[in-house]
Amino acid sequence: MVKHQPLQVYERQLCLSCITGIYGCRWKRYQRSQDDTTKWELLWSFVLLFTFCLLLIWFYFWFEAHNDYSEFNWFLYNRSGEWSDGTVPILATTAACFTYIAFLMVLALCHIALGQQLNLHWLHKIGVFAALLTTIAGVISVNQTWRQEWDVIPISLQATGPFLHIGTLAGVTVLSWIVAGQVARAEKTMFQVVVVLLYFSVLLGLYVVPMYITSPCIMDPNFLKPRPDVFGHHGAPMLAPENTLWSFQRALQMNVTGLEADLAISADGMPFLMRDVTLRRTTNVAKVFPDRQMDDASYFNWTDLQQLNSGLWFLKDDPFWTVHTLSQREKDLIANQSVCSLEQLLKLASFHNTSVVFRLRRPPPEHPCYHTWINDTLQTVQQSGVPQSLVMWTPDQHRAQVRELAPALIQTSMEKLSPQSLQIHGISRLLLRYNQVSTEEIRNISETQTDLTLYTVNEPWLYSVLWCSGVSSVSSEAPHVLRKVLYPVWLMRPNEFRLMWVSADLISFAVVVGIFIFQNYHTIRYRTSGLRSYNPEQIMLNAAVRRSSRDINVMKEKLILSEVLKSSLGGPLSCTLCLYRKPDNELLFTHAPIGLILCRSRK
Repeated sequence: MVKHQPLQVYERQLCLSCITGIYGCRWKRYQRSQDDTTKWELLWSFVLLFTFCLLLIWFYFWFEAHNDYSEFNWFLYNRSGEWSDGTVPILATTAACFTYIAFLMVLALCHIALGQQLNLHWLHKIGVFAALLTTIAGVISVNQTWRQEWDVIPISLQATGPFLHIGTLAGVTVLSWIVAGQVARAEKTMFQVVVVLLYFSVLLGLYVVPMYITSPCIMDPNFLKPRPDVFGHHGAPMLAPENTLWSFQRALQMNVTGLEADLAISADGMPFLMRDVTLRRTTNVAKVFPDRQMDDASYFNWTDLQQLNSGLWFLKDDPFWTVHTLSQREKDLIANQSVCSLEQLLKLASFHNTSVVFRLRRPPPEHPCYHTWINDTLQTVQQSGVPQSLVMWTPDQHRAQVRELAPALIQTSMEKLSPQSLQIHGISRLLLRYNQVSTEEIRNISETQTDLTLYTVNEPWLYSVLWCSGVSSVSSEAPHVLRKVLYPVWLMRPNEFRLMWVSADLISFAVVVGIFIFQNYHTIRYRTSGLRSYNPEQIMLNAAVRRSSRDINVMKEKLILSEVLKSSLGGPLSCTLCLYRKPDNELLFTHAPIGLILCRSRK
């Protein structure tokens, strides 16, 4: 009696089952396939890859936009009328989507590395599509409401470019293991050529990318200019309520060289510090004057403004998530802050011999001081006793008249003007947003002996880039952070950068070549040998490293059978072969009327 047993041995493959199960719900062995991926699934693979790349850019954008989160929240407040930290849901959604898509990308790469057919489950397809639509909607929204912030990407690349290049190069180098494996398993020469050309084209592009990386921090340290001065933008709004006396005092404790504030004119002609059009966000006007909370702040007289509290909102809303770091004494001081006048600010600056720059907002046409707002402000400056050389005058209206009445004021423009216009109007200083000037323009402005102050600079990396560019001063909401930056975050000589670039390329190329040779060693050895025909069993047998002895025996049986058949009549003719194998004296036989059938029997 002959007992038949299948040659294939089923072993538990827990890791493979998890990979195919999570990706395509193919938990069982019979559900998996090593056939070519269908065109429909290839399309979804490209959608997954595009979604990953888009989310990667979106995630990077919000990571670098941390410098301007407060500006974004202020934009949202002006549109909705309600204050909230709009970055929290955006960051949470972005992090969740990016983690999910990145996980699917890893699973897809594992499928490719293991030679498994890609078959994304329909629930994952819905998730990928939802993540793609959410990201596209976010990009469109930012493009419509905060378009200027896109400039943070090229600016941040000046600080991160060299290191992102190294990281990307390392990632693509690691992918060579998967690419080389695909080439080794491929049966079509054309497919192998296309994959190799595509991969090495991407790799070559990464090798030459540093030729186009420009950063002001790639320079000779001997040409580094002095550390830029820091102005307190609204004081120190991360540590105290913005535009309050305590906020400016905290900024002075951080050794700032100047104070920046927003200015409005009250109904009785008193200039006071206020950023918003209304008083709802930064005062308790809804409690003291509930019927007037939507009125323009400039319609309140100074007596009414002095009744408002300007600190409680900071403790309640915690706009910068810093209240928990404050002492009880600081919280008590904040809770008792009131609206600050320009005269109070100027006296504080005069006492500390600190410069002051303010942005003056013109009152509405129906306001009593609509036509006298410049004179009222200038009169306050002159009566405060502050040296005029400490005050930077920004309003463009009646600038010639102001220069005649107060010639010692530092004429400052908030528009990017040509050197000729600056000279004509007697402007010696520019106050611009950090994205309004390039590195080359900064250096050109510096050569004209014009001081340049850029706002709002809160992050050390941005401060370092502007420092290397030659900026004379910056305005910051985080003077306590920039106070610790005593040297650029990184500074690299051009020769050091080139050495790092070439070394990384050479190491990457050597690793990639080594991986391709290792992965394709047996194929190369076979093709360079004197064998006359291709024998997959021979290559698989030679390549077997971690296979079980039973699998190796099966491949040996196939190899013996194929060699015997080739040595017979030279074709797939009908024949019967009997082979005995020790030590179990097992009988191996085949009968091939059309193809080859292998089975194994015992006596």
